[in-house]
Amino acid sequence: MTIWDQLLEGLRAGMPEEDFRRWFGATAYASDSGDQITVWVPSEAIRRHIDSHYEDAIQRALHALCRTNTHVRMVVSGMDEDDEE
Repeated sequence: MTIWDQLLEGLRAGMPEEDFRRWFGATAYASDSGDQITVWVPSEAIRRHIDSHYEDAIQRALHALCRTNTHVRMVVSGMDEDDEE
């Protein structure tokens, strides 16, 4: 289980299941360098929504995992369905 999976478990407990699936269901763990966890997100819109609505919850989840000095970096994976082929 990755640190992102552990963090998601903490986030999932604090929100409706539908919201969790909508905003976090398509995220994927990329890497953990100790002070930064990199996570793939499917679109810029989802990245912005998570940043603006769930930043505090992510910080609380990191604190609960004793990772208070860790930053979560969201990277758009470029696999958005709206992209032109």
